[in-house]
Amino acid sequence: MRDKEATKAKLLDAALEEFSQYGIAGARVDRIAATAGCNKAMIYAYFGSKEGLFDELLKIQVDRMIQEVPITPEDLPGYAGRLFEAYLERPQLLRLVAYHRLENGFSEVPKAEAEAYMHKIEAVAQAQMEGRISAAFNATNLLDLVVHMSILAFSTPNATRELVERSVRRLIAE
Repeated sequence: MRDKEATKAKLLDAALEEFSQYGIAGARVDRIAATAGCNKAMIYAYFGSKEGLFDELLKIQVDRMIQEVPITPEDLPGYAGRLFEAYLERPQLLRLVAYHRLENGFSEVPKAEAEAYMHKIEAVAQAQMEGRISAAFNATNLLDLVVHMSILAFSTPNATRELVERSVRRLIAE
């Protein structure tokens, strides 16, 4: 008897490495299946297609990041620093998002990412209305800047969490 959840987990683990290395177009289901020790028919049975596997993987990775690095509007520098460290620990998420955008266009944002972002914007807007953080930028622009500072710093060889946090502190200073 086959353990469906264990098989799915193996496929998702193998897919994380495959997709983060090769993107959607370059990934091969036969390599994913071989790495997972499964028959490639299981990919189609559980996920419908290679794209379905990618979409499920991306949703899981985004959800994991949301759970591990929750928004803290009253401490945006700390939030940016925690994001920076999470990206250093798991750079695959940024690669998956980049491949999704490259292969699907920048206007098509994964549903999990869009929903999480709306929640974060609402939290920042609420903190601004309550006077807990600067309202020098609207909530969307402020969150975009904070998140992209953590991503930009990730791609800068000498960046540190302290640099990211200091930059965000300057950004929100009145």
